[in-house]
Amino acid sequence: MPRFGRVIWIVLDSVGIGAMPDAADYGDEGCDTLGNICNRRKVELPNLSRLGLTTIKPLAGLPGVDHPAGAYGKCCLASPGKDTTTGHWEMTGVILEKPFPLYPHGFPPEIVAEFEGKIGRKILGNKAASGTEIINELGEEHMRTGSPIVYTSADSVFQIAAHIDVIPLPELYRICEIARDMLHSPNEVGRVIARPFEGQPGHFKRTADRHDYAVPPPPGMLLDQLAAHHVAVYAIGKISDIFLGRGITHSVKTKNNDDGMEKTMEAMREQPTGLIFVNLVDFDQQYGHRNDVDGYARALEATDRWLPNLDLQPNDLLIITADHGCDPTTPSTDHSREYTPLLVYGNQVTAGCNLGTRKSLADIGQTVAENFGAAALPAGTSFLHDIQKG
Repeated sequence: MPRFGRVIWIVLDSVGIGAMPDAADYGDEGCDTLGNICNRRKVELPNLSRLGLTTIKPLAGLPGVDHPAGAYGKCCLASPGKDTTTGHWEMTGVILEKPFPLYPHGFPPEIVAEFEGKIGRKILGNKAASGTEIINELGEEHMRTGSPIVYTSADSVFQIAAHIDVIPLPELYRICEIARDMLHSPNEVGRVIARPFEGQPGHFKRTADRHDYAVPPPPGMLLDQLAAHHVAVYAIGKISDIFLGRGITHSVKTKNNDDGMEKTMEAMREQPTGLIFVNLVDFDQQYGHRNDVDGYARALEATDRWLPNLDLQPNDLLIITADHGCDPTTPSTDHSREYTPLLVYGNQVTAGCNLGTRKSLADIGQTVAENFGAAALPAGTSFLHDIQKG
């Protein structure tokens, strides 16, 4: 029998907690998503602080806690890079030897020419940009010409934006699949992303029909092992897209953090055992990449207020972490190379357990695998025995 019958694992997308030692190699020296936000603005996070957030490191304006209710620590990202796919893969036991390719100046002409030839359309854009800004910049021209908008970001992504009245969803998805099929090494981006939008010039709005086409993760990662051991996995947000649905028994998309929180509570009502794996994306997508410090802070406060609503059962294990940083206080709008917070809570968890600085995010996945009796992952050191009472 598992030590914990159910694990609720929440990824606060991009909520880093300080620069890693090699951050300067990525141009991220001094980045500290949580720390710098707290330095800029008063932030109220009583529940995260109670679990142990401010015991990981002091945060301006947040009171320290002498006796945290949970176990606490922080995780290194052992893989090179600082993107969504890298962070999530590492959580499930996959450590990369080399990072996914990035295209800060747009995609090479040969890639663009091949893509245009395969889809029978010219493209617009081909640069690194904010998704909302580029559709405002090029959306009207796109509607006039029918040319899809192609852009990238700080992530290893090939993003295709199209108005749903100009390129209907099935066609947008089809051309994304074409891009995914043609982007092989050395141009194998982590994800191809469909970015549909609607509305009129000056009032464009992205719809909730985003779809990610990820590189298949190597076999043997956590979700494969849980499936082999017949452990149910309920995925919320972009988790299913990142892992191509592998090992996932049920999945739901989310519109925003609020929707993700509501769907997490629904999942907890519907699935009494197994893993509920959640990604709350707004920190990164809506605020980090837009350098919106106040918006990021409000999103943190909203999540903190929501935490007490989780109907945790006596044998539940709650894990809260992140996949990388995205410090909104810096001039850059890119992700940042940061440690990620690690908070672990439950009725059977030793309160105040210091988990220290973990060598890899894979330690979380290894802990979950051991808990459910699944086969060991390719990487990671379990902390299951450290957190258990008795």
